[in-house]
Amino acid sequence: MSVIPQHTLDEIAEVNATGLTPVVFIHGLWLLPSSWDRWAEVFKAAGYAPITPGWPDDPETVEEANAHPEVFAGKTVGQVADHYAEIIGKLEKQPAIIGHSFGGLLAQILAGRGLSNVTVAIDAAPFQGVLPLPISALRSASPVLGNPANINKAIPLTYDQFRYAFANAVDEDEAHQLYEEFAVPAPAKPLFQAAVANFNPWSEVKVDHDNPYRGPLLVIGGEKDHTVPTAITEFNYKIQQKNSGVTEYAEIPGRGHSLTIDSGWLEVANTSLAFVQRFAER
Repeated sequence: MSVIPQHTLDEIAEVNATGLTPVVFIHGLWLLPSSWDRWAEVFKAAGYAPITPGWPDDPETVEEANAHPEVFAGKTVGQVADHYAEIIGKLEKQPAIIGHSFGGLLAQILAGRGLSNVTVAIDAAPFQGVLPLPISALRSASPVLGNPANINKAIPLTYDQFRYAFANAVDEDEAHQLYEEFAVPAPAKPLFQAAVANFNPWSEVKVDHDNPYRGPLLVIGGEKDHTVPTAITEFNYKIQQKNSGVTEYAEIPGRGHSLTIDSGWLEVANTSLAFVQRFAER
């Protein structure tokens, strides 16, 4: 069992006290829960109870995260998925789950365990069975995967690396602003796990996409995403589409991997909210 920090336990208590349907937001690599703050306000205004728990040991601020990168090191996909499952288990109502990047993968893992009322996976990292491997995805992951010795480390991105992987679809000024406001080191191990998932029958990077209790799922992709190009997102959708539940796909034109945090975030938030409102009890 993971250790759930007190501030998250307090959030859970506050969510349960509202009696409203929770919405659990899950961030991906190189970001913190604070990347969802504006989204949480949108969903709260719409009548939901948002909660933005971190990965195990996540610092509370970008400054603290950059000062102590070692706290991220060594986290695996399985450990993080179990951490979120434990948090969800303390909620009195089954939540909607929204995740971005590796958070989108985690959202689908949790939905596959039957823990989600409705799920939105945004630019989700690939799970076992997703086959495309575009050059831009390899380049985006190369700061980590380029050195096997990184596997148990936490790796930051330089500005140029962040510009290519996240902020390729915004202008230079906004890219710098996003890097300063949001970018933190990330555990390397999940990327190594994802890279070999199709060759490892025991991989933790697995999604039970056949579970009839998976619930409705919206898969969102950014048209210009370098880290999770549309070829990956569309293949993800095709696999999930075989589920007996509702499965839909939305491509956001002209957007890169920063689509949840950049100046166009509200379009993505509203697309996600509209799907949640169709299927989640308020």
